[in-house]
Amino acid sequence: MPLLALSLAAVFTICGDAPRQTCVVDGDTIWLAGEKVRIADINAPETAQAACPAERVRGEAARARLLALLNSGSFILENGPRSHDRYGRRLATLTRDGQSLGSILVAEGLAEPWRGKRSDWCALLAAEALRR
Repeated sequence: MPLLALSLAAVFTICGDAPRQTCVVDGDTIWLAGEKVRIADINAPETAQAACPAERVRGEAARARLLALLNSGSFILENGPRSHDRYGRRLATLTRDGQSLGSILVAEGLAEPWRGKRSDWCALLAAEALRR
């Protein structure tokens, strides 16, 4: 049972260098009304601090898809048992019609379920390329 659930609708953009209000940083981090929110149920590839070009490409795809998902209608922001991570970001899951937006990114290969630590996206993507 979530500690807090809010139904929201907003217009998101890709975050830039200016003060951030309501925008998408990457596939698992957004700003909502001036507050930084980490999507708690997934881990997405990095964009700005990607360790390899393949991670950056996948991260940009995850960011673009999250932007589209957020702008396609209202969603519910649900706080979990931990309210913030060690970086001070609010931790929450985002759902629409009972489905986690994070799980959509996972199903599309743009994120992975959160397992308590970040994965090596470069190694994962290299292994994925070898399987093709």
